[in-house]
Amino acid sequence: MIKVFLRALLKPFSFLPALLMMYLIFSFSSQDGTASGNLSYQISGIIVESANEAFELHWSGSEIDYYIERLHRPVRKLAHVTEYFLLAVSISFPLYVYGVRGLWLPLLAGSFCVGFAALDEYHQSFVAGRGPSKKDVGIDSIGILAGVLMVQFLCFLGRVTIFRPLARRRKTKA
Repeated sequence: MIKVFLRALLKPFSFLPALLMMYLIFSFSSQDGTASGNLSYQISGIIVESANEAFELHWSGSEIDYYIERLHRPVRKLAHVTEYFLLAVSISFPLYVYGVRGLWLPLLAGSFCVGFAALDEYHQSFVAGRGPSKKDVGIDSIGILAGVLMVQFLCFLGRVTIFRPLARRRKTKA
């Protein structure tokens, strides 16, 4: 009885990470062009300086600046892939918990995430220094596809390796 009650109570909260991820994406998109560029530039700087120290490369200041500039764009695009990968995962798991399986999982989760990506790009058209980009929606879709496929694979793997053997044990005990 308690187990059923807890499931009924906690199941709707499984979408909470997806809502938080959508809020995070929206807040990043609400930054003006300068703030957004500065953030990714700082992250690029951290990566380059960490590599310089970790591998003892002894780069000069101008070399560090050169590599930061080279890394800036890939860091921005990797951020798109990562945030939409996390969104796809946080939407796919609850859908799976609610029984969405097979082809329906990538269709529902993927459609929702791509729709959100398109709306997010449209939202950027109202932010100073930013603009919508179909290419970014395509880049976001790479993360979405990877996230949905990972959830499907992990859930399939769990069903085959963990839950199916448990069900067999329960049948033999009964």
